[in-house]
Amino acid sequence: KLVGAKYFKLDGNPDPADILSPIDVNGHGTHTSSTLAGNLVHNASLFGLAKGTARGAVPSARIAIYKVCWVSSGCADMDILAAMDDAITDGVDVISISIGGATEDFVTDSISVGAFHALKKGIITVASAGNDGPSLGSLSNNSPWLLTVAATGIDRQFRSAVKLGNGQSFSGIGINLFGANEKFYPIVSGADVSMNAGSKELARFCYGNTLDPAKVKGRLVYCMLGQFDADSVVKGIGGIGTVVESEQYLDTARIFMAPATVVNMTVGETIDKYIHSARSASAVIYGSHEVKVSAPFAASFSSRGPNPGSQYLLKPDIAAPGVDILAAYTLMNSLTGLKGDTQHSKFTLMSGTSMACPHVAGVAAYVKSFHPTWTPAAIRSAIMTTAKPMSRRVNKDAEFAYGAGQLNPTKAINPGLIYDMDEMSYIQFLCHEGYSGSSIAHLVGAKSINCSSLLPGFGYDALNYPSIQLNMKNGKQQSVGVFMRRVTNVGPALVYNATIKAPKGVEITVKPKSLIFSRSLQKRSFKVVVKAKPVASTAFTVLSASLVWKSTRHTVRSPIVIYTLQD
Repeated sequence: KLVGAKYFKLDGNPDPADILSPIDVNGHGTHTSSTLAGNLVHNASLFGLAKGTARGAVPSARIAIYKVCWVSSGCADMDILAAMDDAITDGVDVISISIGGATEDFVTDSISVGAFHALKKGIITVASAGNDGPSLGSLSNNSPWLLTVAATGIDRQFRSAVKLGNGQSFSGIGINLFGANEKFYPIVSGADVSMNAGSKELARFCYGNTLDPAKVKGRLVYCMLGQFDADSVVKGIGGIGTVVESEQYLDTARIFMAPATVVNMTVGETIDKYIHSARSASAVIYGSHEVKVSAPFAASFSSRGPNPGSQYLLKPDIAAPGVDILAAYTLMNSLTGLKGDTQHSKFTLMSGTSMACPHVAGVAAYVKSFHPTWTPAAIRSAIMTTAKPMSRRVNKDAEFAYGAGQLNPTKAINPGLIYDMDEMSYIQFLCHEGYSGSSIAHLVGAKSINCSSLLPGFGYDALNYPSIQLNMKNGKQQSVGVFMRRVTNVGPALVYNATIKAPKGVEITVKPKSLIFSRSLQKRSFKVVVKAKPVASTAFTVLSASLVWKSTRHTVRSPIVIYTLQD
């Protein structure tokens, strides 16, 4: 299964909290790689939660591990580049990188640069969009040669109830593995048990060294969400557990190291009122259980578009499961990684675009196993155009939250048509974006590139991308974008007809309306014109449209996004 394991720490400084070897002391890399290619394991669970047969996306694939992140110092650019360089030389087929990029620049960001060099050798790089949602324009790994993955929720959630001494019950979210500890304890508010008057404000959040151990011992503490370590702080000074109130939208379950649950503001206020009105307030927190929820939905934490690197390119590309994902874990770290946690397990539940990324990388490997000669652009196109459309009624940020939609693995191996590109297409795009020839030379491995001597890329975005994005100008006149696209037939001889879906105020035309293919690998070009009326609102607006090429056998869908940012 494991055909390679290397580590990269080019600064040479030892990390006392880590081991100078490829071994994973954190658990993140073990979790993502088992999601990608783990073998079948029956009865996998986290102490009975999420029980079932666990398997990676492509159990027959082999993996090579390149450790670039360290407990104390994080992930250095030089280590990322050295690792990607080695992976390319080692001849991998797919690179899966669950690390958020730090810069917005296509030509200096380490993951972007490494992925371009991989692309030249026919290797696709799949990367996570980041966990800075739901803020707009928060995504990283936004280069056109990366396959950028957003996270969606699956149809289960982990909840734990809290019951007050007055009989009122509330449902909170979180993973609380302390079912044996289900009895009533006195409950106090963090603000009321501060060490002194000066720490009262911080004690509301149950930060370390702000609570009085004598007033916490043997009690549950009600805390506002500050950092995710209130359970560690409370337990560390003799408390029983904690009820945490969060202003954020709750869609991911944290694992706790003491009886705990997270509730919303409304419930939090009710609990706080009860604590301050009852003569001796008490509560019990029950062990977690699984509940069914409707899915998929865009995870609240998943980083959103629009692309901070270019107004011409829609990102993220695709969405995949990234909430409460069960996968393998290391025994070298406790489940929470917090001080005083003694819980260990070979499997754990994690959330993040890091968890979504290997789902897609696995599908990229699956597609490549059927089509070994396909370019990275062809594989990405197949994954995007066969995605299951998601509803913008459920996800208000629409394509900026989920790209082309939810990953659809079995459809991706037979997309019908592909939007293909080579290395030169991306150079034309960068020239069109206004990058200087000298700033992109290192990508190609030349001393310099003369953008003016290159044939310019066609159309509004100068890129043969499977999605289309138009930035509406604020003001009185309509916005117009002319997009040139070319598809390659990878199926039998067929006729494809265009279907356009457009919202009010947007007019989209495609020429020609039919594409006739008499053989495989034949190419056909078409033009899409998008016209959008100016919107009255000065707020952020996103309008969703789509172009579908349909034959008797295939549906090839491209999202079209028309947006305007706030003034």
